[in-house]
Formats: sequence, C-alpha cells, structure tokens
Amino acid sequence: MTDTYPTLFSPIELGGVQLRNRIIHASIVTKYVSQGLPTEKLLNYYRSRAAGGAAAIITEPLAMTAHNRIPSRLRVWDDREFDALQRVAETVNREGAEILGQVQDSGRGRHAVGRNDSAVGASALPDDLSWTVPSVLSSAEINDMIEDWARGCGRLSRAGFAGVEISAGHGHLFHQFLSPWSNHRQDEYGGDLEGRTRFLRELVAAIRNECPQPFIISLKLPGDDGVPGGIDLPMAQDIAGRLGQLQGVFDCWTWVWGAHARSLYKHLPDAHGDRHPYLEHIKTLRQAAPAVASGAIGYLTDPNECETALTDGSADVVFLGRPLITDPAFPRKSQQGREADIRYCVSCNTCWRSIIDGAGLECDNNPRVGEVDEHDWQPVQIASSKHVAIVGTGVAALEAALTAARRGHRVTVLGDHDNPGGKTRLHAQLPGGENLSSVYDYQYLTATRLGVRFELGRQATLQDILACQPDITLLATGARATVPHWLGDDWAEAGLVPGIRELANQLLNRSDITEGRLIIVDQDHTELTYAAAELFAARFSAVTIVTSRERIAHDVSLINRQGIYQRLHDLGIALLCNVEPHSLDPLEQAELAVRNVYSGEVTLLQDVVALTHASSRVPNDQLLKPLQDEGLDVRTIGDCRAPRSLLATTREAYRVAAGL
Repeated sequence: MTDTYPTLFSPIELGGVQLRNRIIHASIVTKYVSQGLPTEKLLNYYRSRAAGGAAAIITEPLAMTAHNRIPSRLRVWDDREFDALQRVAETVNREGAEILGQVQDSGRGRHAVGRNDSAVGASALPDDLSWTVPSVLSSAEINDMIEDWARGCGRLSRAGFAGVEISAGHGHLFHQFLSPWSNHRQDEYGGDLEGRTRFLRELVAAIRNECPQPFIISLKLPGDDGVPGGIDLPMAQDIAGRLGQLQGVFDCWTWVWGAHARSLYKHLPDAHGDRHPYLEHIKTLRQAAPAVASGAIGYLTDPNECETALTDGSADVVFLGRPLITDPAFPRKSQQGREADIRYCVSCNTCWRSIIDGAGLECDNNPRVGEVDEHDWQPVQIASSKHVAIVGTGVAALEAALTAARRGHRVTVLGDHDNPGGKTRLHAQLPGGENLSSVYDYQYLTATRLGVRFELGRQATLQDILACQPDITLLATGARATVPHWLGDDWAEAGLVPGIRELANQLLNRSDITEGRLIIVDQDHTELTYAAAELFAARFSAVTIVTSRERIAHDVSLINRQGIYQRLHDLGIALLCNVEPHSLDPLEQAELAVRNVYSGEVTLLQDVVALTHASSRVPNDQLLKPLQDEGLDVRTIGDCRAPRSLLATTREAYRVAAGL
C-alpha cells in the first residue's frame, strides 16, 4: 500500500454507515437490466467495481413508483422481486462495498429520439430538448409518488442497500420543480423558493421517516443548468440555503451542471474545457451547510485530482463515473501505487452513446466492461504458444498485441511509424483530444512489459512478415481516404486538395495565419473532423464546413454534438448543409461553386484560398492477398477490416486476440 493519497483512502461515516474510503461510483445507466431484473452482466459490473476498491456504488435510476415501471430499471415497486434486490446488494457487500439506489424520474426531460408520451411534470411546458409537454401532477399525485418512493426506499433498506441518492439535477423531475423556468404552478408546490423546494423537502423527510439511520440519503442538486430563466449559480445558492436547513435529515450532497436543453453537454464535461470545472463552485455552494458532507464530481480522472478535491475544502467524498467504467480497479491500483497500470478514462463520452443509441454500456478504452472478473482479468494461458505477427502501430495492433501476449503467445509488431497510436495519435494532438494518448500509451507500455517485440520505423513488406515465420498474422494497417466523387482525376492527381488528416499534420506545428477561407467538405461526420476544424480556425482567417447532409456530426452522440456546435459557433466557423462541391474551376478566382443536393441551386462561396475533404476511408489491405497466397493464417482487424470507431476497434482487436 502507499500513503500517497491518505485522505482519499481514509474511511468516512455517512448517515451512520461506515465507508472504507472516499470513492463512490456515480450513478451510470448500464442497460444491463432486463424486464426489471438484474442480469449476470449487471452483477459482474457491480462486483468488479466493488472488488476493485470503490467504497460504495450508486445504481442507475430505479423503477420505484407505480408511475415509473420502466423494464430497463431494477424493479423496486414490486415485493415479488425483493430477492433480486437482495442479490444485487449481496453481490456488492461481499466485496466490502456498500450500494445505494438512485431515486429519479425524468419528468418531461428526454434525450432519446422522439417525445415521452407518459411524461409527468410540474407544469404544461415543453422540455427544452425534446419538446415533450408533460401531464401536470396534481398535489394528490405528488403525495402518492412521495409515499411510493419512501416505501421503495424502505424496501431497499430491508434488501441490504445502505442508502439512496435523490437525483434532483440534470433537468430531471425534481429539478423541474426547483426551476422557475419549468415550474409555473400557483399551488403549494410552485411560486416562490419555499414552494418550488417543497416536493424535494417532503420527499427527503418521508424517506428519512421510512429509513432511519444507519441509512444514507444523498442529494444531487442543480448548479448552473445553462437554461436562460432557469437555475443559475445565485439561485443554486438560494436552493442550497433552503435545503441546507434539513441537515441532519440528509447526509451528503453535490451539484451538477446542464439540463435537458442545449446545455446537456455540460452534464459530462470533456477535454475541450478545464479539468474538474465545477469544484470551485461546489466549494462555494456547500457553505450553505458546511457540516453536510459534500461530493466532488465532474471530469475527475486522476487520483491526484481526487486527493486535492478532498483536502482543499471542496469535498469529503468523490463521485467517479466514467473513470470506474474504464478501469474498475482504479481505486485499488491508486492505493497500491500502481497508477501506471490504470486504464484511464479519456472523457470521450462513448459510454453515453452506447447506452443511448446502443445495446448497453461500453467503453473505448475497456473492451471487457461487464465481463467476469473484469477488475482482475487473468486469461487462461494457452497450452501451446504461437508466434503472432501484427502489422500496424495503431490502437487495433496494440490491443491485439497486449491481449495475445497476456494469453501466452510470442508477439512481434511490425510498423512504419516510430511512435505507436495510428490515427488516434493524430487526434490526440488536436484540440480536445489530448486524453486519447492514454489509450495507446497504456497499450504500448503494457505490451512492452509483457515481452512484445516492436520493429518500428519502416513499412513492413511481404518479405519482412515471412521472415518472422509467424503462425498467425494480424493485419492492422488501417485505412486511407477515398477520392471523393466531386474531385476530378486531374485535381486528385495534382494533389491540390489534401485530405483532412494530411492537412492537419501539415499545420500542427505552424502558428502563422493564412488570410482567406478554408473550405472543409465533410463526408465523414466523426469527431476528428471537427477537432481538425478547430485547429484550422487558428490557421485561417475564416473556415466553412460544407456537407451534403442536413446537419453535421451525424456520427457523434447528442451530448458531444452539442459541444461541437457550441465550439464551432464560438470560433465563427460557418456551417453550410445540404450542399456539395459543384465545380472546382472557380478556385482560381478564389471562389468555390456548391450545389444544393435537393434543389440543384448553385451558390458561389467567396474568398476561398484552400480546400480539404474528410471523406470515407477504405482499408489498407494490400498485403492480405499476397500473405494468403503464401499460405499464411492471416486476419484483418480494425480499420484494415473495415473503417470503424475507436470503440469497435478496441473491442474487435481484444476479441480476436483473446480467441487465438
């Protein structure tokens, strides 16, 4: 053990419950619940985070009321499923951690596609994001819901849960009652601050009456929700002052940012902004009742940051979500002084996208989320070691190398770049991408420690691969940009219109500004394109993105897309949708003709001095057939199989190598 983080790994008592350290797993939706019941994948997920050293785990939102019977939430309202709740609690408790259930209702708030026809809320006003108009809750219905929640909390307590977190931020139902923007009621649950906080105050009191200590009640409250007319920091302080009068009834609180609005992206801050951007505000807000334990939350990814937050007066515990998705053993490794072994969260928010648009929680930098013994994976060693040759230096090659080596294979990596990382290395050098370096840094260091041999700095030929005498060859040679259909052969051969990655590499180490407009033709819609656009905005006096689609960033999650739009508009980058280049000839006159893909109308863009394209990519698989002709066992992975995301690349490379 190490004493580097003495406060982080000191015990604390909340609500009469002793926690072994100060790390609490923040509530994360997993989609690992089926028909209201926990799946083995959910139990694996919780077990690994508890065994990995977290002191407590807050579940995803629970189905606790007669109104909120969502099948993807653990069923609390039904006594018939009491055994399932006990099983969840016992899974966590056996590893020395505690579990808290989250009390939440989204109300009118919705960030999935479409509107929520069953939504209830404070007033008949549209959600700022989905425009859902809720059914207005009557006073009697509010009282019934409070009773349901309190009874549900009692059921959790009897099942072995150590407490609950009431989620009253992020634009959910309780937030909607707190905000004058969404609460226009004139009864006892609206109007002034006393009325708008009544629902939450009565809920806290009812839960405490049902669940006396030892039982933790924690509050998640809105800081600045980013909605004009909503809750700003002064109002958050007023709310904290009123709720702070309940100290002794609840045990811990923290504050979160954003709402179901254009400010949703503030919910999960990423590397485009400051690290832990909310801590100073949390430190101020907690002064309304400084004796109440406060939680640090928001873009904390390093144990040093956690320790500082606990010693500078900001907080008494830390809520970690994304970092514990990426590495469930983050606490244990930190406590043991094994920081170099941590797979760090890159704050890319792919996890968010996987639970909104996908089948369940996944992570770019952890291909084993929810698997057995995820926190301490020791693969079964193969009986007969093979020599695995891997061609490439990107994330797919590195993940496959470390996984195959962990299985006991002898691994050689051949690559033309001196530094590993592939396209991810370029992205890491662009605005907001710096955290991505931890993906390939971890992979390379781990693979090296496992004995993987790297032969880098020159492009591998067929003879180089044959000379290795491999038993298995994995091609991870990436992909290259296609020539877009609007770029004629003459222009393509002349090389006057570089691809976006080529141009970004050329401009990374320059600081001069070119007067005139750069046009980016976007047929890619991934985050790297917009990170490059931010770089270009510092190298050209004007930048315009044109795309044939109806909007940009199609291949980006909603929460990240909002941030992209905010930054591009802040930088003055113009966006022109539903058009594609029509003629390149006017470029000689600093004009570019673009054509509307629906009407055919042609527009001339002025002051154009440069043009680049972000186009679809095709695999660099030229070595595949020659290797097959030589009789080698060869397989393609990553972009060499088909251009794909970082998430798909990491997952596929792991699974292929684990199966060798």
